[in-house]
Amino acid sequence: MDNPPTYQAVLDEVAPRLRRLRAKSGLTLAALSEATGISKSTLSRLESGQRRPSLELLLPLAGAYRVPLDDLVGAPEVGDPRVRLTPRTLPDGGTVVPLTRGPGPLQAYKMIIPDRGAEPDLRTHEGYEWLYVLNGRLRLVLAGHDLVLGSGEAAEFDTRLPHWFSSADGRPVEVLSLFGRQGERMHVRAKPSA
Repeated sequence: MDNPPTYQAVLDEVAPRLRRLRAKSGLTLAALSEATGISKSTLSRLESGQRRPSLELLLPLAGAYRVPLDDLVGAPEVGDPRVRLTPRTLPDGGTVVPLTRGPGPLQAYKMIIPDRGAEPDLRTHEGYEWLYVLNGRLRLVLAGHDLVLGSGEAAEFDTRLPHWFSSADGRPVEVLSLFGRQGERMHVRAKPSA
């Protein structure tokens, strides 16, 4: 895990960030001074790192550049670790809720899978999937296997194998899915090693 930047490192990056923002906006020091009420000499010293940035100076600059103050100073990310869940409804009536925030080799999803009928529509794609049944009964057709998994059971498979899943009993089934697009395998430890 990366160490968070020190406050001094964050402050040291403000000057070059201010120079880049002004260059990107096409403003002269005189125009920026007029827009913010900050003298040209103070702006120049801020951009060269000779003047320490203060909230009194940064707030008008954030307003002039139309950026949040956190973006202006490059503040380290802190705060709320909760993932904001945004469910997606699928055409077949199922629901997928992404549980991971951003791109990465492995993605986690909660899926609510409806009854998709008795006739499997087998699919293949790149990746590797691990499924855990949270509630209900899942029918998993995988290559030559036709399986029913109950609550607390798990399966893992290479998604290049023909596969399909549905509710096994007509009622929606809740599943936790970990998926790796490039075939990354999940590593699950059943109990701690001694």
